[in-house]
Amino acid sequence: MTIIKGISALQENVNFLKNNGKTIGFVPTMGALHDGHISLITASKAENDITVCSIFVNPTQFNDPKDFEKYPITIEADIEKLELAGTNILFLPSVTEMYPDGFDKVPHYDLGVIETILEGKFRPGHFQGVCQIVHKLLKAVQPHNLYMGQKDYQQCMVINRLIQIENLGVKLHTRPTLREKDGLAMSSRNMRLNEEERKNALTIYRVLNYLKDHIEKESIAYLLDRSNLMLTDNNFRPDYVSIADAETLVPVENWDGHQKIVALIAAYQNEVRLIDNMALD
Repeated sequence: MTIIKGISALQENVNFLKNNGKTIGFVPTMGALHDGHISLITASKAENDITVCSIFVNPTQFNDPKDFEKYPITIEADIEKLELAGTNILFLPSVTEMYPDGFDKVPHYDLGVIETILEGKFRPGHFQGVCQIVHKLLKAVQPHNLYMGQKDYQQCMVINRLIQIENLGVKLHTRPTLREKDGLAMSSRNMRLNEEERKNALTIYRVLNYLKDHIEKESIAYLLDRSNLMLTDNNFRPDYVSIADAETLVPVENWDGHQKIVALIAAYQNEVRLIDNMALD
């Protein structure tokens, strides 16, 4: 695996590969890698000649500075995992490499309603930061295919919007959420959970399954009230529990049995904020 820290060196390598007919798959990450990330590497390797992974903890997408400070950094372990997975190139830039002019001249993207609801509502500016760094990375890597995990359901929708409005010419592949054996969605933030918090964290998965099992039996208002109660009874502070249209994330009040819908949850276990989702139809 080749490790590259500069944009110009990365583009020189990628252009050489593309000029020789190689297809490029790209997996952007913030490190603290787990098997969910590696599944994206595996998918890219199966569908492309060359797989590029980036590790960059992006300051502009953290609306809470404490969350940024506490984000786990495990670079040596990450490199080992990427090498074992057969990654071709690791792009490992610095903050000054990605933001040479600082944070005052970053672009603003017209994302529409999608950045005003759910994650957008509770993390103001988050999706603008996500788009700022993903746009920079896509311009640097210039891949044919982009791979992201479905656990960040709304983020995948935002990135699709970014690709459209900026005409970036890359295809987004959304891969299923990988879970631990007990059902907890794999997440870098799980590293911050203590033993008791880790045990309680499974409640989110139980709530999602409860919603899936009862969506045809109870009203949505009742299901949401019950879900919030299940979370608070297990020491969670919910930001939201939502049952929404799977394509727009507009909340659904009455389900006709045919509309594609998804349940989405964001909640704090003490200081650690966890998110998850599940298709209900």
